[in-house]
Amino acid sequence: MGRVLGVGIVGVNAERGWARDAHVPSVRAIDGLELVAVATRRQDSADAAARAFGAHRAYADPRELIDDPAVDIVTVAASVPAHHDLIVAAAAAGKHVYTEWPVGISTAETEAMVALDAPSLRHSAVGLQARRNPAVVVARDIISSGAVGRTLAVSVLSTTAGFGRSVSTDELYLENPETGMNLATIQAAHTIDLVRHLAGPIDSLSAQTTIQFPVLAVDGGPGVHQRTVPDHVAAVGRLADSGALTAEIVGGRPADDTPFRLSIVGEKSTLVLRGGAARGFQAGSLVLELDGRTVDLPDGPVATLPDSVVNVAGIYSALRDDIVNETHTAPGFEDALELNHLMDAIGDSARHGTRSSTSS
Repeated sequence: MGRVLGVGIVGVNAERGWARDAHVPSVRAIDGLELVAVATRRQDSADAAARAFGAHRAYADPRELIDDPAVDIVTVAASVPAHHDLIVAAAAAGKHVYTEWPVGISTAETEAMVALDAPSLRHSAVGLQARRNPAVVVARDIISSGAVGRTLAVSVLSTTAGFGRSVSTDELYLENPETGMNLATIQAAHTIDLVRHLAGPIDSLSAQTTIQFPVLAVDGGPGVHQRTVPDHVAAVGRLADSGALTAEIVGGRPADDTPFRLSIVGEKSTLVLRGGAARGFQAGSLVLELDGRTVDLPDGPVATLPDSVVNVAGIYSALRDDIVNETHTAPGFEDALELNHLMDAIGDSARHGTRSSTSS
């Protein structure tokens, strides 16, 4: 495949976290990529991550990782408030970027990424990883072939164990709306993104957000916490081709009972994706059915990875191929901005009790 691309991950912990569980094994599994550097907030934790994951260099300052000549791809897996400055720095350094979703804490920050005046940022990818699930790739091909026909109705149930009746001290920051990381911006956004990826643009919608668990027990710490971010989102809408949409996104499910089901009813056939994972469907595998029959999925190095890895590995594979072939197939900042606008419409509808038009 030619030169191996060096990957540097900002925001990876040796003991826990999404970067450890998904990004590191993805980079290790994809031909043509090598984990060369890691960065955290402290040198001791960076050193621990480098030892755990076999990276050559460890940095307490992410700018040093970005400036490392061995790093071709900067993975931004730090907390969302840090994304903007890290992406800008990586672009200025002429690096390719893989950033976790959400891209920023607001639509304005994502707009800044789209408008980034840095032609040296040749390729970027946003972690809307459900798009690269093997079942989703095949489902999109089936829909594009015309086998399903015009979409009449889409319904989706998307659940997660997160945002339940208790919270650990390590994850208490997710209860702060200023971090930009909550059920609406994570689980609901991944769900709505998959709907529009498969069924097309959403014309308008009405939404309601609810707090099911207003008082949280804080594990490992004293007292309780008052929840201010929603842990349940419900939406009904109309697709651009006049199909109907119903969506329910539910937090606080038991870790072993987090179902996901997306049904697309067309004039010709019905397509169903089902699965689920404690972190949400975007962190797990999916099964595809067409008119009640399971569709076989292609074998391959990505499809055979663990459930928690396969989707993120799919994004890395797309980014690698984009860099090598000078293509643009991985979801990028424009996709993220469209999703930001959709989630803003959901938030506006829930706050004001009105039906919102969208610009997706």
